[in-house]
Amino acid sequence: MKFSSSTLHTLALSLFLSGSDAFTSPSIHQVQKTSSTQLYIIGPMIRKMREEQAKKKMPMASDEEREGEAPGLRVGTGAWRWPPVWPYSEAEFTPKEDIEEPKNASPVTGLLAGNLPNPEEVEEEKKEKLDIMKYWQEDKADIKTEMDAAAVAKLKEHYSFYLKDGMSVLELGAAEESYLPDGLQLERHVGVGANQQLMNQNSALTESFVANLNDVIEERGVNSEEMKALGSDQFDAIIMANTVDFLTNPREVFRSAWYLLKPGGIMMVPFTNREAFKTKFERAQTKMWRDMNDDQHMWICGSFFQFSASDGWENLKGFDCSPEDAKSVDDNGLFSNLSGGKSMNMFVVQATKAFVDQEINEADPEKSFSSKMWLLPTLEERDKQLLAPRLARAFKTFTTEEQKVRVGENIEVLPKIYESLVKMDQFAFTFGMQAQLATDLITDPGYNGNDEQILALKMGLGLRTPSPDFWALVGQRTAAMVPEDKVNLLAHIIPRFGSGNPEQEEALQAFVAGLEPTFDVVRSKCPSMSEADVQLVGTELLAAEILQPGRSTKKEFALWVSSLKEEELTEMVATRKSYKEKAKAEMKQFQDERQAEQERIEEQRRKMIEQQKKAREERSMVFNPQTGKMEPVEQKKK
Repeated sequence: MKFSSSTLHTLALSLFLSGSDAFTSPSIHQVQKTSSTQLYIIGPMIRKMREEQAKKKMPMASDEEREGEAPGLRVGTGAWRWPPVWPYSEAEFTPKEDIEEPKNASPVTGLLAGNLPNPEEVEEEKKEKLDIMKYWQEDKADIKTEMDAAAVAKLKEHYSFYLKDGMSVLELGAAEESYLPDGLQLERHVGVGANQQLMNQNSALTESFVANLNDVIEERGVNSEEMKALGSDQFDAIIMANTVDFLTNPREVFRSAWYLLKPGGIMMVPFTNREAFKTKFERAQTKMWRDMNDDQHMWICGSFFQFSASDGWENLKGFDCSPEDAKSVDDNGLFSNLSGGKSMNMFVVQATKAFVDQEINEADPEKSFSSKMWLLPTLEERDKQLLAPRLARAFKTFTTEEQKVRVGENIEVLPKIYESLVKMDQFAFTFGMQAQLATDLITDPGYNGNDEQILALKMGLGLRTPSPDFWALVGQRTAAMVPEDKVNLLAHIIPRFGSGNPEQEEALQAFVAGLEPTFDVVRSKCPSMSEADVQLVGTELLAAEILQPGRSTKKEFALWVSSLKEEELTEMVATRKSYKEKAKAEMKQFQDERQAEQERIEEQRRKMIEQQKKAREERSMVFNPQTGKMEPVEQKKK
């Protein structure tokens, strides 16, 4: 059974969202099934729903994670879970009114309606889609956000834990108010918003400019020359309050934020409950924001960090900073008017920018390769996780500094490779095989990802019409080889293209011309050998001696192959296959060692947490941030 990409996105999203108890909620249809004769139980039902909601809001963060953090930590760094690929469809980030509904042009519908209009008189109704900049600059030019005082106080309190005097801060989605702590003295505060008129009213901003955060370059970032001019690694903190619900391309916005932050800098994304600004700005809110509940918003916002820069974001945390008298809205938005709450809810999801390894760390090359792939476009998180250990294993076999430097530089060409690999059938050409081919290519000294090599890759994969004088012949003459061996053959051939060396061009032609004669010699000497093995050993011999200019002349190669004996050729096949098995065993050993190291680190962390807990229980003095003094601790009676 095949599913459309839209169906797969929806399935992935539903599985993603159902992965936590925070996402389970009573169906609105189930609630509506309650008969009118049972309305007398409305009070107990509300209490039960509130109790269930309270259970869902139990924090998923340890006492240790709360240490030194702002109040309200709800989701700690170890609680987030992600699918291996981006789980959302485009429609999720589209305002509901702009989503194109499937057209039902059934004549029966017209007959049932009582009339059947003349097709010539029917004019197709076109939906007027939201012009986002016109919406903010004209339709909502004078409309202010106006959060209530209690929610503002909570947000200021949260900011005060992380924003300090002398910092440089970038504010995305800036308007008339930044909600900064009173008395905070920033060195620089840059506002980026859609409405210059409102930003001009914000006295906290030291500079500002207009940018459309929904205008992006796919998988790169926000399409704004002014934002690019800010540079990279510039800001100590980025804040983006009440903006995430309007983003149609959140990954790109979070990517731009990552570029702009200094390593170690923090990005904070505050938002209120989904009903807070419904009457003011609902038209611009995305379908996802309007359909999902507040718990889901927190997890979804966390996923924007993850899928924008992967482990390039550290210390990902989610906070519920809501005032004590905040409205209590259940998952479906029911009974919110009966909850008695007065203030808006306030949530914050935040993370810090990790440090990228500028050079490959020989002690931990996998970590370095992972960091260099954080923001690479085209590659899914799954692909990066498959590539990192393979690259690390290859790196450890390098004997020269030139090889080590070259592979670090070649990381940048991985997206060009994966632009082709992502089009392959994942069942015939598995993700592991794709990762191995990509690893083999960028670790080859002759590969640099030039146009000829990329074209050769596409022809070799069958994504372009193969050249009749090379790829068509290679495909026909190696048809019996198993997929894994064909991947290895591609890794031999592709780096030989685009060299500009006439001798290399001759070597390529000699390779394809020598396939059948070499296979004939192997068949004659090994009559019981399978055709797949005949082609395997023949291509290996040619790749080793003919594809590399200067190794052997065609005459020397022919004499050498003719002199080989059956047992020698059989041994070559066995050795080649043993390499493959050895590589698998080494990869498993590599992964087992990595897992053991992770478990060792986790055990050290567990012991450290126990020691910290014991120290807290036994300490007699503690620092009081309110007074700025060390004060005695009243020990609990056991």
